Amino acid sequence: MTRGFDPEAPLPGAPEPWAASSMPELRPGPPYLMTEMIAAEPALAARLAQRAADDPAVRAVVSAIRDTAGRKQPITTTGCGTSEHAAMAVAALLADAVGPQQAHLVRAGQALDIVRQPQAGGLLIGFSHEGGTWATNQALARSRLAGARTALVTVSRRSPGAAVAELVVETTEQDQSWCHTVGYLSPVVGGATLAGALAGHALDPVALRALLEIATDPKEAEWAASRLAGCARLIVAGAGIDLVSARELALKIEEGAGLPATALHTETVRHGHLAAAGPESGIVLVLTDAEPDGEPVRERARAVLRSARALQLPAVAVLGARVGADVPLELTPAGRLTAPEANQIAPLSEAILGSAIPLQLLAERLARARGRNPDPIGRDDSRQASAADA
Repeated sequence: MTRGFDPEAPLPGAPEPWAASSMPELRPGPPYLMTEMIAAEPALAARLAQRAADDPAVRAVVSAIRDTAGRKQPITTTGCGTSEHAAMAVAALLADAVGPQQAHLVRAGQALDIVRQPQAGGLLIGFSHEGGTWATNQALARSRLAGARTALVTVSRRSPGAAVAELVVETTEQDQSWCHTVGYLSPVVGGATLAGALAGHALDPVALRALLEIATDPKEAEWAASRLAGCARLIVAGAGIDLVSARELALKIEEGAGLPATALHTETVRHGHLAAAGPESGIVLVLTDAEPDGEPVRERARAVLRSARALQLPAVAVLGARVGADVPLELTPAGRLTAPEANQIAPLSEAILGSAIPLQLLAERLARARGRNPDPIGRDDSRQASAADA
């Protein structure tokens, strides 16, 4: 860590007056801002969970979810980029929390699709770290006008997004890197808090912090990254809630390391996609086995790794602590990282939260191994900056 950085201290909030973030400080080498954000997450997550327990806005959103489900109306989560992945994770957590009779009411939707077809009833919950994402804000504004209730999970209630949402849950602490880690974990913690309240068991801040601290293993991430750094393309696979983690990892690898990465469902990998896997391809598999009847998924995951071995591809696995023994070591020659367990946390929340830091560390160490600063997500290159503004 840089001199003066304290991973226990709260991160800065949004600027006053509100403004979108500017290009992060460009450091010549590690530790990068992304490195520090990952280090800050265990303490930050505990603070978020503690604040949420007494937050009237959280209680209001929980009440809105219950009311909407009771009326059998849709509950949709939405966002863009990293926040879209957070929205997907939260949809899975909420569907699990409301129970099997009402789970079908909950889904995640891409913000631009909702802009085109606004939600006319029910509840739309947006996720936007800074609160300035055009598509998410338009989805909220147009759906509210069409008759839906709306909520936003964001850093500050002073943001443009907060101005168009009925209910606002503030996370208060802003990611200092553009390769978002805190910007992903914060809304997922918020979603786990909502899910816990719906299911009648609050998210334990102490257990959450312990889970994230145990998940921090830079040496394993560094070794795995060194085996993947020479690849020209990565396939990142997962099933169920692990597909959300796979999607987020693929995004972080592309943003931070500048390495093409494609997220696929574990089953989909073996339906044609390996035909393009050459000697410069690699595979990362996410398997926490958090959901019921997991043996078919475990076997298909092993099948993907067997296929990778047959093709002589470097394979890395991020494995839940309970399933590590079910995956032979020889199937993960490029390394494995562990998503730990915490019996005090609901299984789906444990899976998505416990895998977050291992995935982030892998992406950050992969950026290092490829000689790239992950913080500006490539926009220190004028062409990339122009592409982002186009």
